[in-house]
Amino acid sequence: MTAAPQIPDPEQPMDRGRARPADAAHSASPGDAGHPAPPVDAGHPVHLVHTAAALRDVPRRAGARAVVMTMGALHEGHATLIRAARRRVGPGGQVVVTVFVNPLQFGAGEDLDRYPRTLDADVELAAAAGADAVFAPSVDEVYPGGEPQIRIAAGPMGTLLEGASRPGHFDGVLTVVAKLLHLTAPDLAFYGQKDAQQLAVITRMAADLNFPVEIIGVPTVREEDGLALSSRNRYLSAPERSTALALSAALFAARDRLAAEEALRVRAASVGHAAQHRSAALAALGEDRAAADAHAVAYAAAGPLHGPSVARAAARAVLEDAARLDPPLTLDYLALVDPSDFTEIPDAYEGEAILAVAAKVGSTRLIDNIRLVFGAGRPEATAAHRSAATRDDGATTDAANTAEPAAPAAPVTPPTPQGPLGATR
Repeated sequence: MTAAPQIPDPEQPMDRGRARPADAAHSASPGDAGHPAPPVDAGHPVHLVHTAAALRDVPRRAGARAVVMTMGALHEGHATLIRAARRRVGPGGQVVVTVFVNPLQFGAGEDLDRYPRTLDADVELAAAAGADAVFAPSVDEVYPGGEPQIRIAAGPMGTLLEGASRPGHFDGVLTVVAKLLHLTAPDLAFYGQKDAQQLAVITRMAADLNFPVEIIGVPTVREEDGLALSSRNRYLSAPERSTALALSAALFAARDRLAAEEALRVRAASVGHAAQHRSAALAALGEDRAAADAHAVAYAAAGPLHGPSVARAAARAVLEDAARLDPPLTLDYLALVDPSDFTEIPDAYEGEAILAVAAKVGSTRLIDNIRLVFGAGRPEATAAHRSAATRDDGATTDAANTAEPAAPAAPVTPPTPQGPLGATR
C-alpha cells in the first residue's frame, strides 16, 4: 500500500507532486464565501484565450504560474481556488483558469448536454478573484481529430466509488488533466477537496508520471446551511435542496460522534481501570447517571477500537432518515476509505481517512466528503482530528474567524520549465 497523502502543517514547505491543503487563510467556509479576501493585484486586465497558441502568447511573468482547472459555471468554490492560487504565487506570479467541459469524463445518460455554460460570467468571476488569464478552448482544440486513441488509465483506484458508479470517468479526467497541464505549463495546480477521489488520482498521476507540477488541495466551500458548493446545486428544487442537506449532515454526524468517542478515550487514558470501581461505587449510592458515565469511561479504557464503525453508523442513520423524506435521498455509496488507495478501512484502523458519500436527489447526483482521524484516544490524534474536521467544514478556521489574519505565503520561485518528458521549454 502506498503512503497516504496527509494533511500537513500549513506552515511547513510543500513537496512537489504531493497534495496538500491551502494554508489557513484560504480555508473554505460560509464565512469566507460571504467575505472574500481581496485578490492580490486585483483590477488588472484578464486575457481570454481560446487556443493553445494564444495561451503561449500570453506574457509569462517572472514568478510561478498556477492553474485552476474548471468546467465553467464558476461559483464561490472556484473563486476560493483562484484566490488560494493568487495568494500562493504572489503579485509576481500568474494564475491561469481553464474553462472546459470535458466530454471524456461524462458517461452515457449523464448531463453533458445540459451542463451549464456561462463563459461571460465565468471570466468576470475569475477576474474578480485574481486570475490573469482564462483559457477556454473548444473540444476540437483539446482533442484535435476527435477522441484520443491513447488515454491515461486511473488504475485500481479509478475503479472504486465514483469509478464504480461512473466507469471510465477517471480515465477521462486524467486524460484531460494531463493535456491541460501540458498546455498551461504550470508550476502549481489547485483542486478542490470536495472531489477527494479526483484529487487523489491526479496526485498519483503527477507523482507516478513525473509531472513537474505541485498538486495542491483546497478545502471544500460550503453554503451557510452546510451544502457543499457545486455547479449541479442549481438543478435542485427547494424541496430537493432540503433533502440534499442530509449529505453534509451525515458527514458532520460522523465527525461529531467520533470526536465524542476520542474525547472519551482521552479520559479513559487518564483514569484507567479505576473507573470501573468508581462506577460500581456510584451505582451503590444510587448515582445512576454518574455511574453510567464512569462505566462508559471504563469501557473505553478496556474496549477495542471501534471508531470507524461508530462513524459509519452515525452517518448512515442520517442517510436512512433522508431516504424517507419527500423527495427522498437515494444513496449511491457511503464509504470510509484509506486516502492512499480509496479502499475501505477496518475497525482497527488508525490515522487519516476520508468519509465519502454520493447520492441522488431527484435527477441530480451530488457528492461530498470529510476527513477524519482515528487515533485510539491518543491526545495528539484527537487534536489532529479536530484540525482536520474544522478544515473540512470551516467552522473555526476561516480567516474571518481568526484573531489576526494569516501572513501570505512567500511567492514561489518556479523551477526551469520542462516539457512532458522533461525537456526544457
